[in-house]
Amino acid sequence: MSGTPADSPGFLLWHTTLRWQREIAAALGPLQLTHVQFVLLACTWWLNSQGQQPNQLAVATQAGTDVKMTSQVLRTLEAKGLVRRETDPADTRAKLLQVTEAGADLAPRAIAAVEQADARFFAPVPRADTLTLLRRLARPHE
Repeated sequence: MSGTPADSPGFLLWHTTLRWQREIAAALGPLQLTHVQFVLLACTWWLNSQGQQPNQLAVATQAGTDVKMTSQVLRTLEAKGLVRRETDPADTRAKLLQVTEAGADLAPRAIAAVEQADARFFAPVPRADTLTLLRRLARPHE
């Protein structure tokens, strides 16, 4: 190892991610949502707003989350009265998702809280630069 941990991009990314996660958790705490609950609620709400009634696999794909974990978290959101899970008549193994009235009320408020936290967190770097870098890093290297 050469240099210090502060010279390691991975180490810096780890610390940056931890700090960002704390900021998001603080923004979502008053809404009684965890970060993953927020992501799955927001993805379901967005897909519903596009005229879709997605199944759990479609929401997991949209969110980039593990399918089993997605199912567990969606059960929690259902227990909170934010999402309805209904058996897909075309495939009885699948569950179709619809945000409830309470979920449709909470999702935009949670999105706004996260967007405000993101704006504060990423303020030191121009938005276009941040998006360019993150989009580049998020896609698989070729």
